Amino acid sequence: MGTIKLKSIIKNDKYTNYVYESFDIQNREETEVEVSFNLSEAKTFDWNIGVIYGSSGSGKTTILKRMGELFKSNFNHEKPLISNFDWLEPKEATLLLTSMGLSSVPTWLRPFHLLSNGEQYRAELAYKVGKAKDSDVILVDEYTSVVDRDVAKAMSFALQKYIRKTNKRIILASCHYDIMEWLMPDWTCSPQKGGVLERGEWLRQGRPQIQLQVSRVESNTWDLFKKHHYLTEKANKSCMFLLFEWNRKPVGIVAFSKLPSGTVKNSYRLNRTVVLPDFQGMGIGSKISEFVCAILNTRVFTKTVNPALGEYRSKSEKWKPTSKNGKVLKGQSKEKGQNCWTTKTRASYCYEYIGKSISGYEGLLKPIKEMRELKELKLF
Repeated sequence: MGTIKLKSIIKNDKYTNYVYESFDIQNREETEVEVSFNLSEAKTFDWNIGVIYGSSGSGKTTILKRMGELFKSNFNHEKPLISNFDWLEPKEATLLLTSMGLSSVPTWLRPFHLLSNGEQYRAELAYKVGKAKDSDVILVDEYTSVVDRDVAKAMSFALQKYIRKTNKRIILASCHYDIMEWLMPDWTCSPQKGGVLERGEWLRQGRPQIQLQVSRVESNTWDLFKKHHYLTEKANKSCMFLLFEWNRKPVGIVAFSKLPSGTVKNSYRLNRTVVLPDFQGMGIGSKISEFVCAILNTRVFTKTVNPALGEYRSKSEKWKPTSKNGKVLKGQSKEKGQNCWTTKTRASYCYEYIGKSISGYEGLLKPIKEMRELKELKLF
């Protein structure tokens, strides 16, 4: 068992004298704080994630500092976010950000100071984790203290997936207990419980279910999501929109329309799938797009260049590649301020949904005026 003693000489004045007289303080020369901890057992087994938890002032940061230096990220505010990861190749940087739940392409192009609190926190985590060597133990203080609690859960799930996938080690200090079942730590330690390392059953339990609310919405709801899509902010006028919420907070949206094709009749295509940055990294985008395909109960096609969504579909039995998958497709677009059309090329993930259909949500496909009721669904 280790004990950290923090002593400080008291500089007395009229304010300290008032405290002594009012509260009968005996020691008027120095103040002392003791923090007990014992993490020696962590050397006896393999682990990826540890959490030091407790209320403010319990000694979490003190223990963390005893274990090593708290690494600080240093973002250049004049550069786009992704350019700050210049020790990596561009593709590696995009994969790192995506794995940490920052898969919004427009976000990559913004400077750090223009990101939301949640985006900044994820960017800092990505920087710390990406910079760490295989032999390092990553130390993070005040974990999720500055973000909404649902955002904290999403962030925790994305972080633990990446840490375990890359077999890194990280210790997080937090005053919040609600993140545990999303982090699924290999061990925990609380100074308020004597600082003894505890090995839980989090991994065996798995993370909680996510229950979303889905509703048919009008096209102006797209305004909340459009700036987070990597293509044009415009959506086809023929699109139908389904909004997905978690605890009544907007999380994602899927836009879809009938496929104008003379060869594939009665088919649809997914035009847009967007999950707000705070909730990325949990697999919500893939699940809500599959839900839409399942309730359409017909052939549905999709094309994306989003690496997270594309790679998921390439490994899933619910999707099969079309003849255009992975090929560089030529398309035309009119650049702003130009009178001519220019040719653009990019390789895309092109798939057709072949998963099971779902019944009971036919009302969502009715005209918007007939469909106003929220319905519950469990995606996980």
